[in-house]
Amino acid sequence: MITMEHVSKSYKVAKRDAGFQQACKSLFRREYETIQALSDVSFTIGDGEMVGYIGPNGAGKSSTIKILSGILTPDSGTCLVNGRVPWKNRIRHVKEIGVVFGQRSQLWWDVPVIDSFELLKDIYSIPEEIYQANKEELTRRLSLSEIIRTPARQLSLGQRMRCEIAASLLHSPKVLFLDEPTIGLDAVSKLAVRDFILEQNELHRTTVILTTHDMQDIEALTRRILLIGKGKILMDGMLKDIQKGNKNIDETVAELYRSWQI
Repeated sequence: MITMEHVSKSYKVAKRDAGFQQACKSLFRREYETIQALSDVSFTIGDGEMVGYIGPNGAGKSSTIKILSGILTPDSGTCLVNGRVPWKNRIRHVKEIGVVFGQRSQLWWDVPVIDSFELLKDIYSIPEEIYQANKEELTRRLSLSEIIRTPARQLSLGQRMRCEIAASLLHSPKVLFLDEPTIGLDAVSKLAVRDFILEQNELHRTTVILTTHDMQDIEALTRRILLIGKGKILMDGMLKDIQKGNKNIDETVAELYRSWQI
């Protein structure tokens, strides 16, 4: 069970104009702007649910994921993931979650993927039996047998993302956070990743929160969506309820964004 109640988060961002003079001036006197990333965000996600978390760039999606995974501490509000406060119980918390950031890697760049898996086994203190069983299952289901001994830097983006997903699931997490997991993937790789996520949810009842701008991913994987804009939850409902007539999912969501002026 995941609950967020009245969570807010802001950032202080340094600002300056272009030019050498302005750069020198900023060494002695900096101007800051406060950005409200999240404002009074509340929602609940049940065990085994797959939820699409959508919104435009800068809406607060990644900030939410970082708070839920314990990377960030909110300014106010409460958050519980499986009964734990993420940023207060980080060691026990991370053993029950998996996180995939499409634009960041948890694989070591210059070593074979299998070495990264071995290191993650030690980091998460995964028992040998469970590790071997999970590694074999993930290797088979994600078709990694031919690439698992290849350094991450020599893999294509689609191959690397399959390895990233496997790495996030080696320790059998109960919750999986996916932040743009199919960004830049070709059609075949996207379908493979989608099918695997669906299987993972069906076989292991893994709770999945998916943030993406690819609405076809949302349509294929989730039934419930949370819409966030300007740091606030604007809508929490079923995907089928917002679809109108023969419009495809991209047109439907674009119209939804316009209606909320985000």
